[in-house]
Amino acid sequence: MSTEILLPKLGFSMNEGVLSEWLVADGGPVTEGEPLFALESDKSTQEVEAPASGTLKILKQIGETYPVGTILGEIL
Repeated sequence: MSTEILLPKLGFSMNEGVLSEWLVADGGPVTEGEPLFALESDKSTQEVEAPASGTLKILKQIGETYPVGTILGEIL
């Protein structure tokens, strides 16, 4: 079973964000609660924690703007 990694809504008015950095390499091990990626919004850059433990499968590339709710990757 896999867990989807979604672009979160970090603020009330946030509709999209820029995926600025993956903090774990594709295929790398992930532990629930560890920083997984950095997300830029209009107001700040924040690290987002992994929602589960497993192996990271990256689906979206850094430097792109995605709407809230976009599936950025999966934890297998």
